[in-house]
Amino acid sequence: MGPMLARLDQAIAAIATAPGRGAVGIVRVSAKSVQPVIDAVCGRSLKPREATYLPFKAGDGSTLDQGLAIHFPAPHSYTGEDVLELQAHGGPVVLQLLLARCLEAGAAMSLRVAEPGEFTQRAFLNGKLDLAQAEAIADLIDASTEAAARSATRSLAGEFSREIHLLRDALVHLRMLVEATLDFPEEEIDFLQKADAAGQLTRLQANLARVMQRAHQGALLREGIQVVIAGQPNAGKSSLLNALAGAELAIVTPIAGTTRDVVRQTIQIEGVPLHVIDTAGLREGAEQVERIGIERAWGEIGEADAVVFLHDLTRARLQEYRDADAAIAAKLPKDVPVVEVWNKLDACQISAGTTDLHVSAKTGEGLPALRQRLLAIAGWQAAPEGVFIARERHLHALRRVDAHLMEATALLALQAQSLDLLAEELRLAQNALSEITGEFSADDLLGVIFSRFCIGK
Repeated sequence: MGPMLARLDQAIAAIATAPGRGAVGIVRVSAKSVQPVIDAVCGRSLKPREATYLPFKAGDGSTLDQGLAIHFPAPHSYTGEDVLELQAHGGPVVLQLLLARCLEAGAAMSLRVAEPGEFTQRAFLNGKLDLAQAEAIADLIDASTEAAARSATRSLAGEFSREIHLLRDALVHLRMLVEATLDFPEEEIDFLQKADAAGQLTRLQANLARVMQRAHQGALLREGIQVVIAGQPNAGKSSLLNALAGAELAIVTPIAGTTRDVVRQTIQIEGVPLHVIDTAGLREGAEQVERIGIERAWGEIGEADAVVFLHDLTRARLQEYRDADAAIAAKLPKDVPVVEVWNKLDACQISAGTTDLHVSAKTGEGLPALRQRLLAIAGWQAAPEGVFIARERHLHALRRVDAHLMEATALLALQAQSLDLLAEELRLAQNALSEITGEFSADDLLGVIFSRFCIGK
């Protein structure tokens, strides 16, 4: 038994609302039985799942606060255990006093402060949620756009898990056919052909591809993409950031080299978060402080999902300027997509270009095309309602499933020579699928996932 499972029988308590002042704050307790805390803090019995307004009692009988108490008897609670929720006024001092009182009242049952994510961890371990749904709770809390929140809600409702279970059921059926033939080798080929094993495998791969596409879109909604605006000084990088964000975020002056450090802003395009980074102008011969900013700019470029390489149309005919642009282009990472953008269209009498984008950060002309180009680089498609939130962990597992199924397809073509290997590939594919919902996962993976939740959730 791992340390996480060993601690499952311990009573836990925490403040379940965000720190700071607010109208309402919640202290939550989960245990095999919360009755000792109810008796001490509430001083009366509570009807199941019914809010009761009452004073919360201190150890000496005085009143700490007045609010609502709700008792959720096991197993009909968030964690599957006995749960008590105390809704008090949302001041940090009163909530800390109320939490301390609960810990004091539960001392005999070793009530302790919960670790981050421990309530949701118990909900998973007690079968109230699967792992994908548990992660969706954290993603819903952290959602930075409306589309991400809606997708997280779909995952929490179990849509993603249902898709995974459908894939798993089809995979289990195919495994059953293949493994059954291992007991009757003289009939194995005819048996698999009559059962259309090849067709089942093809349909399974097609369904997997659809799930992977929707999961990829969901991962974009959760993570977004990191876009770095790079170019020579005074190309209009800060103005472009301000125009994309619709706010005055970065200082804009006619003096070259104004931006000395990176400026970050998250915007959204069609619900996809874009983490846009304005960097110091790239040039040779800069003074020391500016050189530090330029070094940081190159560091950001190396980690970007896309680079907007901004050029200045008003200096486009100057050979010295073109040479400097060429020197920057030669140093850009080969594995990072680059969008060539020509700025200051408002100051030049030219028509928009073909492959390169022509924009005016001042007037906004050309910005819609730039936004769509960035979405295309990210792999975003117009979001269907069925997109569910997903994590890199899920995508990695789905890619492994795909790899195992591709190997299985090749082995099936060899038929009698490799049915035992085919059965093994299908087993590995099923294990990778089950990692997503937590039906097949290691304790250390669970520890990493839940440790990133907020306390009280």
